[in-house]
Amino acid sequence: MALIRWNPTRETSFPSELWNIHREFDRLFDSLMRGGIQDDGTFGLSMWTPPVDIHEKEDEYVVKVELPGVKKDDVKITLESNILTIRGEKKQETEEKSENFHRMERTYGSFQRSFTLPTSVKSDKIDAGYKDGILTITLPKAEEAKPKQIEVKVRN
Repeated sequence: MALIRWNPTRETSFPSELWNIHREFDRLFDSLMRGGIQDDGTFGLSMWTPPVDIHEKEDEYVVKVELPGVKKDDVKITLESNILTIRGEKKQETEEKSENFHRMERTYGSFQRSFTLPTSVKSDKIDAGYKDGILTITLPKAEEAKPKQIEVKVRN
């Protein structure tokens, strides 16, 4: 017995234009969830939000940000009142008039990400490195923020 994939357009009287509108709304919401609006027909700048991973270790927080095509000098990192802010800009390459673009999907423009850290960090010991399009920020925890182990004594 062969399985046949169900296609709702075959069994309904909806015109195909309604399904096209549905697909366009899906595309719009998908692009918004990725952090930007894709302009398929123009060469203008788009908003974008680089993806970030943050994990906590016993002594530090580690933040990794994907910034492909962004120069290290175009990124600024600040820490103020336990709020880490990463801002920068991905600049568009100069457009060659002789090139005939068929599609342009890469995003360009300014970005800013801010994160509230749950505990204080040693601001004088923060380290940031940039390699292969990945920005890695290491934020050592302040002594009072590190977990303390308390020994439980048994009394007779």
